[in-house]
Amino acid sequence: MKKYTNTGSKDTRSGFGVGMTELGQKNENVVALCADLIGSLKFDDFKKNHPERFFQIGIAEANMIGIAAGLTIGGKIPFTGTFANFSTGRVYDQIRQSVAYSDKNVKICASHAGLTLGEDGATHQILEDIGLMKMLPGMTVINTCDHNQTKAATIALADHHGPAYLRFGRPVVPNFTPADEPFVIGKAIMLNEGTDVTIVATGHLVWEALIAAEKLEEKGISAEVINIHTIKPLDEEAILKSVAKTKCIVTAEEHNYLGGLGESIAGVLALNNPTPQEFVAVKDSFGESGTPAQLMEKYKLNNEAIVEAVERVIARK
Repeated sequence: MKKYTNTGSKDTRSGFGVGMTELGQKNENVVALCADLIGSLKFDDFKKNHPERFFQIGIAEANMIGIAAGLTIGGKIPFTGTFANFSTGRVYDQIRQSVAYSDKNVKICASHAGLTLGEDGATHQILEDIGLMKMLPGMTVINTCDHNQTKAATIALADHHGPAYLRFGRPVVPNFTPADEPFVIGKAIMLNEGTDVTIVATGHLVWEALIAAEKLEEKGISAEVINIHTIKPLDEEAILKSVAKTKCIVTAEEHNYLGGLGESIAGVLALNNPTPQEFVAVKDSFGESGTPAQLMEKYKLNNEAIVEAVERVIARK
C-alpha cells in the first residue's frame, strides 16, 4: 500500500488560522467574526493585519450569526468562529432561519469538535453537529483531517457561494496530506486502493484508517481507504464505485453514529447497492472529560477499532 508520512504533527485549528491569514491578504471581502475565542480559533494574525474586517462579538453566538448573515447582503464573505458546540447547537435557530433558509453566504467555522477537545470538558464537546448541519437544506458540510487540508478547505470556501459548515479540532494530529493538494468540495480522495474492504473515514479518523490499513495488510487483507472531507454534498460515485469492487464497507468518524457520515453512506447504499457496513463512531452517547487519547480509546475511535470492524464486516460478505 502507499505509505503516508507525518510531516510534523499540528492542530487543525492552526490550519484554519493560516487559511484565514491568506484569505485576508487576497480577498478584501472576507471578514471574520469571533465569539470571544480569538486565540482558540487562531484569529490572531487576521485581527492584527485586518482590524477593520475583524469583529469581536463576545459571548453572544446567536448575535454573531445574525450579524454574519447581515454582512452578506453588502457582498462580504463572513467567517464565524467559535467551538463546534456553540457554533451549532447553541445557535441552531439562527443558522436555520437567518443563514440556511435565507441562503446566505456565511461560513460557520467550528473548532474543538468531537471528543478530542478532551480536557475542556464534556459539556463543551459535541457529537451531533454533523447531523444538525447536514439536515439543513443547502448547507455544505466539511470535516477536515489535518492542518494542510484545513487550510486548503478554508481558502476554498471563500470561492464557494452558499452557507457552509467547516469542522476541525483542538489537538495536535499527524499532518500528512500534501501542502499543494487541491481541495475540491464534494470530491472524495482515494488514499489507498484495495480489493477486500472499503474504509471511508473523515476528520481525525483518516490517519487512524491509514494505520488500520497497514495492520490489515499484514493480515493479508487489502483495504481501500477513502478520505471523505465533504460530508455534504457526498461523493456518492466514489463510494459506490469502491463497494462495487470490495463488497463491504467500514465508516469511521469522531461523531455519533446517528446523524453522521456513516448514516449518510448507509442511505446511499440502501438506495443503490445494499452492502454490509460497520460503523466506527460513538454509540448514542455523550462524551466525558479526559485526554484526547483516553477518550478515543474508551469510545473505540482508533485504528484498532477499525481493524476489528473490518474483520466483522468481511465475515458478513
